[in-house]
Amino acid sequence: MRRILILVLLLGGMQLVLPLGARGYGGQWLLSFGFLVVAADTVGKLGASVGLPTIVGYLATGVLFGPSVLGTLSADAATQLAPVSSLAIALIAFLAGAELRWSELRERGILILKILFTEMSFTLIAITAVMFALREYVPFLTGMDSATVVALSLMFASLSVVHSPAVTMALLTETKAKGPVARTTLGVVLVSDVAVIVLFSGVLALVRAMAPETASSSDQVSVTGLLWEVGGAVIIGSIIGAGVALYLRFVRRELFLFAILVAFFGDEIARLSHVEALLTMLTAGFVAENVSEHTLGEALRTAMERSAAPVFVVFFALAGASLNIASLASLWLLVIPIVLVRFLALWSGSVIGARWGKSSEVEKKYVWLGLVSQAGVAIGLATIVSNVFPGRGGEMSTLFLATLAVNQTLGPIFFRYALSKSGEVMEENQTAEMEVPTPATV
Repeated sequence: MRRILILVLLLGGMQLVLPLGARGYGGQWLLSFGFLVVAADTVGKLGASVGLPTIVGYLATGVLFGPSVLGTLSADAATQLAPVSSLAIALIAFLAGAELRWSELRERGILILKILFTEMSFTLIAITAVMFALREYVPFLTGMDSATVVALSLMFASLSVVHSPAVTMALLTETKAKGPVARTTLGVVLVSDVAVIVLFSGVLALVRAMAPETASSSDQVSVTGLLWEVGGAVIIGSIIGAGVALYLRFVRRELFLFAILVAFFGDEIARLSHVEALLTMLTAGFVAENVSEHTLGEALRTAMERSAAPVFVVFFALAGASLNIASLASLWLLVIPIVLVRFLALWSGSVIGARWGKSSEVEKKYVWLGLVSQAGVAIGLATIVSNVFPGRGGEMSTLFLATLAVNQTLGPIFFRYALSKSGEVMEENQTAEMEVPTPATV
């Protein structure tokens, strides 16, 4: 009741103060940021009290107070807070990269690649097939010839194979899970980002050849741009990581502030260089961790987790606010079969890949549950589709974002369940997450 009362008081206060920002007194984005931090943390604790991951609470906060429901967080305020999302992605990516050890990649790399190959292949084929089967009910496929339907279905499927390193890393930070399910899942989702961008580049080129549509000249270089996003991100990320390692070796002061600066400037450098920010920071974290002495890398990770806590909360709340409930409701007859087929493809592909890689039984049983969530690069790829194919691409993007909303909501619940059932969530961590808003609760 106390937390519900806090939410009611917060909502009442926002309704009183927001008109001041609308009249030009300023600070509306800062007010919205503070509101989301407190409200999302409160809802997250409410969810944790009934066994839900705190991330689900953060997403629910964004949906409830976002433009689709109560409108406390306006679309303009969400746009003003976009840099917070960029900073959160940079922090998450760096921390994720820092979790990878070269020795572990050499040991588990073959298993990770086998699971990734099979689950991506199964998902690509299954989603393409279900889209072809439902072509008479899909707006952007209606009235098209068979070759065009196959091409556009393949394009949609190339978006559907995306996973979410952000959600995976956040759940691992929350639960502090370190077992085989946690490590294998993290490896798969991180490597998948690189594989997805390469796959999408090839599919985009194929679809534009089979189903051309008028596009602006700026869109004609999108495939080359995507390839640069991958290669350039690795190069620039390696340089940033080497610089971080040198700082840790020779300076090692004010790590809390340095952690924020690394994420901020890393994201800006990636943006100005037109490379994938998530892959850039992931590479930077990997290089910094594996070049630095272990104790130095651990110190920076601790500082970064401390600085990231409120940013993570707002990031997932903004993700919830971006979900269009009306679109989801109007497309649910299409969304449900697509989501279910993707679940089946993830399960069967992961199990076969795990058997192929001779993994443990617990990995065969639970890793697929950590691959359900979608976010991050998926939204960027959907935007590219909308730009390259102004008509059909927009309809495809809308349907994809509707399926993403379901996967993004269910994914954290499934992964938390998998970590718990595999015995990788310790009881003290489950208790601690309900007490104070620390990085462990994100």
